Amino acid sequence: MSLFRKIFGNSNDNSDDESKSEFNNAPSSFSLLPVDEKFTYTFKKNGGKFIYCENLNEVKEQFLNILEENDWFECEALCFESKLFSMLDENKLSYTNPTEPKFLFASCENLIADEGSVLFSSNQIKQHKPNDLPNNIIILATTSQILESKSDGLRVIKKKYDKEYPTNITTIKYFEKAKEEDFLQYGSSPKNLYLLLLEDL
Repeated sequence: MSLFRKIFGNSNDNSDDESKSEFNNAPSSFSLLPVDEKFTYTFKKNGGKFIYCENLNEVKEQFLNILEENDWFECEALCFESKLFSMLDENKLSYTNPTEPKFLFASCENLIADEGSVLFSSNQIKQHKPNDLPNNIIILATTSQILESKSDGLRVIKKKYDKEYPTNITTIKYFEKAKEEDFLQYGSSPKNLYLLLLEDL
């Protein structure tokens, strides 16, 4: 049985009941946790919405649920990756030269466990800065993309793109407005971020 299924149940379970989650309080041995558990805890703590999917059919079903929840049908989306266009086409969403996109639909380079962030490059967001992106973001990633730290992510990018190294490498890690002013968030606008995490291990 998958670790994520043990933690969250399947995608049909009510995952919003955070009071029942064993990750509401940081474990005392946080640094000893496996990387996937660490990411899950820090990502949710940052306000990200986490949806675990066992297969592509579940990904499509949960994507549809997000559209329904936010009433994003027949709207524009921002998407730069041709491999994702089919999911937008299936739901009749326009993504060609959008003027007022409701959300960004993208993959990512990696998921960073120690800070609960999503690592992007120009392959997903071109030369856009995080503040220039729509406030709503839907990310499709896989469990194998979870890494311990940002330096691990940069190492993987360097190895993956041996010759055509991407530019605009950046992370997004704040997914809700801080309850108290935090100088670390200064200059960054929080994003309403959904993560569709596909099991591939």
